[in-house]
Amino acid sequence: MREHSSKGSNVQSTSTAPKVTPTPQRPRERKQGLRNMELGFLIFAMVIVLAALLQVQLGVTGEFDSRVLILLGAVAALMFGMHIVLRFRAPQADPFLLPIAATINGLGITMIYRLDLVNESNKHVVINSSTAQIVYTALAIAIAIAVLFLLRNHRVLQRYTYVFGFASLVLLLLPMIPGLGVSTASARVWISIAGFSFQPGEIAKIALAVFFAGYLVTARDSLSMVSRRFLGLRLPRMRDLGPILVVWAVCMAILVLQRDLGTSLLYYGLFLVMIFVATGRLSWVLIGVGLFVGGGLVLASSWGYVQRRLEAWLNPFDPALYEATGGSYQLVQGLFGLGNGGLIGTGLGLGHPYLTPVAESDFIISALGEELGMAGLFAILALYLIMVARGLRIGHTGGDDFGRLLATGLSFTLAIQVFIVVGGVTRVIPLTGLTTPFLAAGGSSLIANWIIVAILLRLSDTIRRDDAVPAIGGAA
Repeated sequence: MREHSSKGSNVQSTSTAPKVTPTPQRPRERKQGLRNMELGFLIFAMVIVLAALLQVQLGVTGEFDSRVLILLGAVAALMFGMHIVLRFRAPQADPFLLPIAATINGLGITMIYRLDLVNESNKHVVINSSTAQIVYTALAIAIAIAVLFLLRNHRVLQRYTYVFGFASLVLLLLPMIPGLGVSTASARVWISIAGFSFQPGEIAKIALAVFFAGYLVTARDSLSMVSRRFLGLRLPRMRDLGPILVVWAVCMAILVLQRDLGTSLLYYGLFLVMIFVATGRLSWVLIGVGLFVGGGLVLASSWGYVQRRLEAWLNPFDPALYEATGGSYQLVQGLFGLGNGGLIGTGLGLGHPYLTPVAESDFIISALGEELGMAGLFAILALYLIMVARGLRIGHTGGDDFGRLLATGLSFTLAIQVFIVVGGVTRVIPLTGLTTPFLAAGGSSLIANWIIVAILLRLSDTIRRDDAVPAIGGAA
């Protein structure tokens, strides 16, 4: 009887004890915290760009021009406009992507503006490439905002996997159409419509990322099948080699017909990364690298374009190559610029980046490296690294396979493109014709990369919203 009474007493005391539960952060407070963080970083980014613009003017002209504030105001208004859109359309999106993209884009405009000021007639007027870059930035951000409005859920893209695949193929073929494609001295990758030039391959890389993500989600199981082991590697079945052979053939065709080594390497690298993430098989990467290297060596021995690129890479200081048309002059001038910058640089507006041909686009990394030094260049590369890391984090935390592959593919697109450009300028790999994301002059690349940022923002918002939904049967 006493035992029963004691148990009853214990039950009573347990039932009346207060429960201490952690107070979760309210969804509204979390959303506001993310956007407020983004706003703070965005203001800091605009301060950096303003300081850079003023330094450029002081270094080149020796005085400040208040009209530079109009330049900054136009860019800042666009960036803050996208921030406001995110507060309403994607309140839980990643808070770091927009400020980082704004910083890199602003530094690119600053360097292009600095190169425009070199000419005596342009010292007090913002014209030429810098004006065009501001217009392209406005158009790119407007399109990115439209993507945020139209793309409510990234899973919709998976329904049109093969539509994106067909669209990417059409975009790649457009420069080959007579009367539409534009041939330059180095490559045939541009089209011209009503006097406006555009590089469809930049948009094609986004369409290919969507196509690869949708295809690999459905074909992942068959591609993961193992036929035999060789030297510790689990090799795929011979009948499953079709996709990588098709992509390899397309990339080799781009290299031969369009003479575009950079785009070919970008597309092929994108596919290898995504198939590795989808299957977890290192053998796919090794097979892919072997195919590309083998094809490149064959083309190098039979196609003069590839051979000249390799010779300029291996022997850039050879007088014959240095003085030849289309030789190594541009590469060597870029290396001299980087060497002149040293560790801390000459200072914005105080170097000679204009001595390098096409410094505002292909060699803008060399121009920035000369005036900001190795330290400044490493800071810019660190911004790229953070942007790619945030994109990979979005892919890692994704709730569905398609979203994970898409975020990973788009992030690696930026990473591969930066590596190809910086590697070419610093002579780590042969020089290609790709542009540095957000930095280099050119509307095609700028529009494509801002679309990538918009898709990653949408992906991060969707993932956080899905995580905030309680599971069925869970506590309310």
